[in-house]
Amino acid sequence: MPTSDVPDVSVVVIVYNDEERLPRAVRSVLDQTLNNLEVIIADDCSTDGTEQVARSLEAADPRVRYVRLEQNSGGCSAPRNRGIEVARAPHIMFLDSDDELPRHACKSMLLVAEETGVDFVTGEVTRYYEENDSTGLWYPHLFTEQRVVQGIAEQPEYFFDHLSTNKLYRTAFIRDNRLTFPEGIHYEDQLFSAQAYTLAETFAVVPWSVYTWRLAPESVSISSSRHKIQNVADRIGVARLIDAYFDEHGHSGLRPDKDYKFLRHDFRLYLGDLPFRDADWVAEFADVVNPYLNEIADETYARLSREERICIHLLRTGRLEELQVAARQLGRPQVAPRFVTEDGDAMYWGAVAPADDAARSELDISEWHLKRQVLSSGRVRHELRSVEMRGSVLRLDIRTYDPAGLITDDVKASVKLAAHNKPLSVPLVLRPEGEGQYTSTVDLDLSRVPVGRVGVATRRHPVVSLESEGARRADVLLASHDLPERRTTVTYHKVGLHHVKIAAEQRGTGRLEVTWERSGVLRALEPLGPYARKAKKKAGRVKKILVGNEGRATVYDAISKLPRKRSLAVFEASEGRGYCDSPRYIYEELRRRNLPIDVVWAYSGDTSSFPDDVTLVKRGSWAYGRALAQAAYWVDSHNLPYLYRKPQGTRYLQTWHGQTFKAMGFDVPSLRQAPAAQQDQFRDGVARWDALVCPSAEFERTFVPAFEVSAQLIRSGYPRNDVLVRWSEPEQQARAAAARETLGIPADRKVLLYAPTFRDDARKSGQSIRVDFAELAPLIADEWIVVVRAHPYDRFKVDPELGHFLRDGSGFPDINDLLLVSDAVLTDYSSLMFDYANTGRPILLYTDDYEAYRGGDRGTYYDLEDIAPGPMLTTTEELADAVKDIEGVKERHTQRYQRFQEMFCSYETGHASKMVVDAFFEGGTDD
Repeated sequence: MPTSDVPDVSVVVIVYNDEERLPRAVRSVLDQTLNNLEVIIADDCSTDGTEQVARSLEAADPRVRYVRLEQNSGGCSAPRNRGIEVARAPHIMFLDSDDELPRHACKSMLLVAEETGVDFVTGEVTRYYEENDSTGLWYPHLFTEQRVVQGIAEQPEYFFDHLSTNKLYRTAFIRDNRLTFPEGIHYEDQLFSAQAYTLAETFAVVPWSVYTWRLAPESVSISSSRHKIQNVADRIGVARLIDAYFDEHGHSGLRPDKDYKFLRHDFRLYLGDLPFRDADWVAEFADVVNPYLNEIADETYARLSREERICIHLLRTGRLEELQVAARQLGRPQVAPRFVTEDGDAMYWGAVAPADDAARSELDISEWHLKRQVLSSGRVRHELRSVEMRGSVLRLDIRTYDPAGLITDDVKASVKLAAHNKPLSVPLVLRPEGEGQYTSTVDLDLSRVPVGRVGVATRRHPVVSLESEGARRADVLLASHDLPERRTTVTYHKVGLHHVKIAAEQRGTGRLEVTWERSGVLRALEPLGPYARKAKKKAGRVKKILVGNEGRATVYDAISKLPRKRSLAVFEASEGRGYCDSPRYIYEELRRRNLPIDVVWAYSGDTSSFPDDVTLVKRGSWAYGRALAQAAYWVDSHNLPYLYRKPQGTRYLQTWHGQTFKAMGFDVPSLRQAPAAQQDQFRDGVARWDALVCPSAEFERTFVPAFEVSAQLIRSGYPRNDVLVRWSEPEQQARAAAARETLGIPADRKVLLYAPTFRDDARKSGQSIRVDFAELAPLIADEWIVVVRAHPYDRFKVDPELGHFLRDGSGFPDINDLLLVSDAVLTDYSSLMFDYANTGRPILLYTDDYEAYRGGDRGTYYDLEDIAPGPMLTTTEELADAVKDIEGVKERHTQRYQRFQEMFCSYETGHASKMVVDAFFEGGTDD
């Protein structure tokens, strides 16, 4: 029951012929943590069973009220306006019957509204894709922090947040301003929100999700009807209404920002669809939109990306066939133009040089630096010309466009298609046909594509792979929207019959798409509907018992009681990510001495970095557990999974993977305050270590007590740092030269390695990459190449527009290759700075978030300002100045650098591998 006669929030749920989903929407409101609210079901005169369902909901809970329009309005405005009329609460929200409110939405926004007194509160929207059970966020950059905005003119980017459903309004604000949804038009949210923004003295922003926008696979809605020209006209119509409102109420100064939003959001949606439209539709589209586009100021167009400006120029000048070609590049920065034209120092989009200044301005792509790109990040385009189906064999005729000249004689090409795990890979011969063009034909035998033990029901897309000297890329295969659909049946050995469909993807990228469907018994056994999720969960529980940690632990304990294999050693580096870190150099020292030790290496993904003659075992597999149970030696750089208790007689060498700047172990509050069982698990994991490699006395002072280490300390320095101490030797110089060639770094460029650490609360977000490369490039690109090495817990991808200046260093499992090739390093709080100091080369620190990092949950052992071996930089300008004066920086920081080396490199002699092998393998004895 309500806690008072007047609810705190009225939620207007609009509905039309949606009897099935309406209860879910209403339940999401009634289940809110704010109990004192009302639900107003505003029915747009439904003709199905919606009225009966709504009245049942009203009868079941006194907080529900049902109102019904006398006739259908054909839109969302009339039912929302009716809800505004009858709402009793001082705050109001709107909800569509096919969507939901997260459980804390009402209460959390109401608290902010009451605390700030704003006219409305807006929050993040979660878009839930029902087809694949995935989610995405609505313009997440707008919702990064809680804030109060003093009117839309202060932050006009909020025009992009034009929904009405993710907001909690003061009811008096709406009624006093006679603010209603415009009836008889579509995209009513946009006009309503534009008016609300201009009328609001203040509004608040909250950085959490307050609305769940559910997107059904084949939903039919106004927003999903972009294939209709009338839909285009409706968008233009509401944009004109907003313009008229601005002019009438003295807000004309807001139009440039509103126009920018229109171009980047509304109009951009149609541009992305153009590759899937026929010529007549595109011509009619041009007739509808061009008059409005001609009213937008040139200054607004200048704010768009180059790809968008090219498309709009082609549209406004009637080059519609070329427009459809250019539209393929939108949002796909590695897709190249078919042709480019060079004219002096400038480069233009298209096969013909622009004839006038306006065209030159819009089609100039010199900023892409196409001729200075490398294979891994440059632009290439693969288009499917034709498809033939011969039984299970799919013959693809492909044309490749390479205007940047990335494809050289040593590039190996292939087409890859995966249905399950391992892909089918078929070599591709690229035949030159004109400048920057290649043709190729490939036969994909679908019967050879692995489909697993029980077959597959999936959609996948072939990719064209290009590889050369360690650089590699995989690109989409573009297909024409009118490609005839083909079907075949394929019988897989021991699996059975599958129906396979080959067609062009009718959305997004427009890739060639292959769809598998099981047949016969396999299809009949597929769980359906809600039972699928239950069956999957049940199967997961059974699998966990049989082959998961529980099963593995049982088998492992049994095997570990057997005698050790005295010659067997298990090596693992970086949690299996590759052949790297100190275990690599210890292994190579064992090989040099020809000691009678059989080494098995654990891997977790790509195995290409391992020498061909090593024995590999997949991390976490049965074979992995068996090897650990039987081995006499464990050598590891991170900490082997807690699941595996160390057997009696096995000796464990922990090399670790860096010195300590940020707090570790029991010095981290989250572990220090964790439940006793979690702390005991951590202690037991460390107690397995028999020996720990130490790089410095500082490491002993910080890391050893933080982890409560009782193992033997080998004061040798890190084996991985031997090559850095001895970087001038011919072997290391050869490694540096090979890395330079793989990265495609010109001989006249110096190399700055940028290697920041991850942020604990933002893993895999890319937030550790804090340098603005677009700003930095014009300042230093003539002399320097920046190689970016993101932490394995974070992510990074080179923007092709910066491919002339940036390289992605993630392809090197061993970071020493990058340390050796670099002339200086840029980091932040990463332990890499301690390793790099062994080279004596300059160290720069980009620390724009230092106070937040130091004051975070983890904390640091040192004040970086006290120990920094180089300058702490916080702006692009400071960074550029330091790089351009790198020798001066080195000279000015000589004494600090030497003190840094004394603190953190005191044990590094360049012979750590020998010392560790002597101490652990030659001098060690079995327990």
